[in-house]
Amino acid sequence: MPELPEVERARALIADRALGRRIETVDDRDEWVCRPHAPGEIAHALTGATLTQAHRRGKTMWVQTDADAVLGLHLGMAGRIVVDAAADGDRPGRGEGDGDQSGEAHPRGWDRFTLRFADGGRLALRDKRRLGRVRLDPDLSDLGPDAAEVGREAFRRAVGSGTAPVKARIMDQSVIAGVGNLLADETLWRARLHPMRPAGELTAGELDQLRRELRAATRSAIRRGGVHTGELIPARRRDGACPHCGTPLERATVGGRTTWWCPEEQR
Repeated sequence: MPELPEVERARALIADRALGRRIETVDDRDEWVCRPHAPGEIAHALTGATLTQAHRRGKTMWVQTDADAVLGLHLGMAGRIVVDAAADGDRPGRGEGDGDQSGEAHPRGWDRFTLRFADGGRLALRDKRRLGRVRLDPDLSDLGPDAAEVGREAFRRAVGSGTAPVKARIMDQSVIAGVGNLLADETLWRARLHPMRPAGELTAGELDQLRRELRAATRSAIRRGGVHTGELIPARRRDGACPHCGTPLERATVGGRTTWWCPEEQR
């Protein structure tokens, strides 16, 4: 599932390859992905406009235009952004290439929303599972501060309260935006914090360490290609062991998500 690093890579792809291009046509016929808009409504707002800026908070992207419309994009569970022959976002599964780069292994039939530019290029939301979302003028009011940018004091206030497990707290998008299941496990392992520790019991020092490790894990994942590149992630399996000390990992459900941790180092 795309988390903040994958979405940031998709945003950067738009910023690098799609800005300054004028939209000639829009395919917004998928009523599920484009809900609540009727077919043609997004096209009417965007046709003839030029993309000017690409932004992100947490897992939500939006692209400004030189018209009044703002295009919101959410990758859902398996979405990718495709610009011409390049794609980024969720990793393709086995046997599922990026279409433009590897024939039709990842067919354009999975493109749920498409902008065609006047220069002949295109931008698409490619989503096999059809769980992504496209909408005009997205509402960001329910999102907390971005996990990659939140300051120390804001992080302490947002995360360090309540009785919820710290993993559930940092995955609450209204508290901190952008942290998903894998990034949460990687971050808590790096910070040596047990995922079930009540968030309100963490000390200021532990919260600061958690924030530092979250930012470091996020930067590393963006640079290396996604959250799957984390050091703990390959060990999240039944016979997995802590990459630091070799202790067998433990598993439970926290906040409704399968969670792995080292019982020796995370307390």
